[in-house]
Amino acid sequence: MHKFIIDNQEVEYTPGESIIQAAKNAGIEIPNFCWHPGLSVAGNCRICLVEVEKMPKLAIACATPVTDGMVVYTKSKRTIHAQNAVMEFLLINHPLDCPICDEAGECKLQDYAYKYSVGISRFDEEKFKKDKRVDIGPIVLFDGDRYSSCSRCIRFCDEIAKSPQLTFVRRGEMVTIRTFPGEELDNPYSMNVIEICPVGALTSKDFRFRSRVWEMSNTESICPGCSRGCNTRLGVRNNEILRIEPRENLEVNDYWLCDYGRLNTFKYVNDKNLRISEPIIKLDEPENEKKDTVETGWDEAISKAVSILRRYNSSEILFVASPFSTMEDNYALKKFATEIIKTENIFYIPLIDESFEDDILRKADKTPNATGLKLLGINPYNNNDIADLKSRKYKLIYVLNDDFSRISEYSEFSKHIDVSIQHLQVRTKFMNNAIVIFPDSTYAEINGTFVNFMNRIQRIKPAVATIEKERLIGEFSLSRWDKFGAPNDRWTHGKKFNSRPAWKVIKQLTKAFGTDFGFNNTEEVYIELANAIPGLEGTDYEAIGQKGLLITSNIKAEV
Repeated sequence: MHKFIIDNQEVEYTPGESIIQAAKNAGIEIPNFCWHPGLSVAGNCRICLVEVEKMPKLAIACATPVTDGMVVYTKSKRTIHAQNAVMEFLLINHPLDCPICDEAGECKLQDYAYKYSVGISRFDEEKFKKDKRVDIGPIVLFDGDRYSSCSRCIRFCDEIAKSPQLTFVRRGEMVTIRTFPGEELDNPYSMNVIEICPVGALTSKDFRFRSRVWEMSNTESICPGCSRGCNTRLGVRNNEILRIEPRENLEVNDYWLCDYGRLNTFKYVNDKNLRISEPIIKLDEPENEKKDTVETGWDEAISKAVSILRRYNSSEILFVASPFSTMEDNYALKKFATEIIKTENIFYIPLIDESFEDDILRKADKTPNATGLKLLGINPYNNNDIADLKSRKYKLIYVLNDDFSRISEYSEFSKHIDVSIQHLQVRTKFMNNAIVIFPDSTYAEINGTFVNFMNRIQRIKPAVATIEKERLIGEFSLSRWDKFGAPNDRWTHGKKFNSRPAWKVIKQLTKAFGTDFGFNNTEEVYIELANAIPGLEGTDYEAIGQKGLLITSNIKAEV
């Protein structure tokens, strides 16, 4: 067991760790700008200077390895004097405009100016002004006057994204960053430079000035953009997702998130033009040729679905599971198919895009739960399934959160399908065939689990309220506005969709058939399905935790 002493505390460390990393692991903060645990050491900023016994000079904590018995002081007079000096130097040309800066509230320079600065500057010359709002890429803006020369963004592009598009230009007080001539910051991970920028120099065009950070609630979630299942944090204001940030998980995504996951996996949640907002039924006697469907209440939609299901034999009904939906919803669907309808006719439609995959994070399987479906015993469709569809075996298609027309052979048998029941989040091509459409809750509106390609089960939590599920303490992560706002405040009136998780709707269907699955909440569904999967027996949401749970079963999805 290796130990050293820091601020009169004896703490353990792993050989090879730097002082700053060992201190972080022990819960001791050493200020830093240029250091990042996922990047190489630069030693640029010097704010991490600490005093080490038997060393004649102060040591930079990011580049000094810990040794047994080392004695470190992070709050000595010499250390505090050095921190004050570094902050005074960094603030020479930095604008003191925190109230209008997009980074205010989550800026290291702002925090450290409060914690480690004396608040007095001896610099009385005119500040050197740098370029503002520099368009360095399609989704990133650069404000040069706020740059701290930490080089994090440069090192990220070089070391992680493997796309060296940024570099230092000029020297001294004029130093800044630019893209290489003829280049722009457009790699698939470019928005990570915004995340790791310790100041307000790099900002997102998509999020810039849309909200103060303290006005948003932040909910831990999982990116549904591919089978990796990167850990994320959803920022919500006025019941609308405004941004997605990566959440550290060294077993899944380290500290990073691709741009696709940031920009393409949440906007549909807010889109009232795309979302199915109310239950929809097809009229038996249309009012006219242009309008043969109508929005209705849940009870009527469920009643109609039951009546349709009873018209057909079990062999005539096909269930289509969804790799985009949670384990809980898919388990309920399979249980309904096998125990109530008495059929084994169930498959899912994969979504594989080899061009999407890289050797950093992105996977060719662009669904979050294909592995989970395999664990539930649900396989992707095959040639036999296509043959059955072409032979008109199925008269009713029951679809969970997918577009059935994604099947490549769809055009060959689509004209034979005119009856379907669908749980949908957004409008699809196949929805025109639906007799009943249930508005399905998105990943941002429910509790649930996904299983990634590494067999790690991970949780999602509700970040956005629906008509049925209000923003209550204990149910949601709450912002300052949520906690202290009045009922008449405008931010309490965001759009809410009348959606429900599929398992809850299916429970109502089973009751109409004279059976009760007994699920009262999502975790109860999980506990039952977990007991049916080797490696998950006896687990619950608490066991999954924030970082997920590796399933010991060797079953993997076919891709």
